[in-house]
Amino acid sequence: MTGPRRRTWVSNALCLGALGWLYGGELVDALRVRTEEVSALTSSPSVARAGVVLGLSAVGLGVALWGLLRQRPEGFKGYRLLPILLVGALFLDLVLSEGRSPLDAPAQAVVALREFQEAARKHVTPEAVPLDARVLQPLVAGLGTPPYRERGVQVTAYALQVRRDCAGPARDASGARPGTLLYCVSQDGKQAWVTLVGLPAEVRWGTPAVFTIGGEPRFSLVRAGSPEENGAEPAIELELPEADSGGEATSPSP
Repeated sequence: MTGPRRRTWVSNALCLGALGWLYGGELVDALRVRTEEVSALTSSPSVARAGVVLGLSAVGLGVALWGLLRQRPEGFKGYRLLPILLVGALFLDLVLSEGRSPLDAPAQAVVALREFQEAARKHVTPEAVPLDARVLQPLVAGLGTPPYRERGVQVTAYALQVRRDCAGPARDASGARPGTLLYCVSQDGKQAWVTLVGLPAEVRWGTPAVFTIGGEPRFSLVRAGSPEENGAEPAIELELPEADSGGEATSPSP
């Protein structure tokens, strides 16, 4: 008897590498998310799913090696286990991903800043931006779920912290948990910079920090004026461009 053809072993090796990379990485993430203070993950990796797939991969590898040692011919079904497992696992992931947001954590953070900005603009007056918690808190409550986890536990809702007499967007997240919007109002009360406590866009793990892109805070700006005038201004954009040298992250005002 002759063993399998070379292309059969190449395909098995590629499938084994893909399974190890995908589900080995998922297992590492699933274990790490429980120990890191903050994780920027839109869905929690599953230890059970990754462990089962890796265990079946080991079984498939063992059967294929047994077939090789026994010089099983090309038609031996054990040589097909790893490719079948890879296709089946990817199909299951596709099914489970239905209903999840296609946006990653940084993009979701930008969306939250934009939506809060647009909602807050409806409550400005010609003299000042809104400061009353009874006005601001419902705007925060409507933002949904932050894309952050604390020690593996999903942060369930955005929070709000109002700071006054600011000269620009907040850069210090001390004392604030992930998902907190820092609403920094200027001394004259005519504008407010809104930043988000989470993680820098470039990292997935760490301690609570102001959401930044390229080291600069990503923020939205709320200005005093009529709601109609503010509504005509472009809101913070969904894309994640490089922040400029001054840290300005919203489109320039007219």
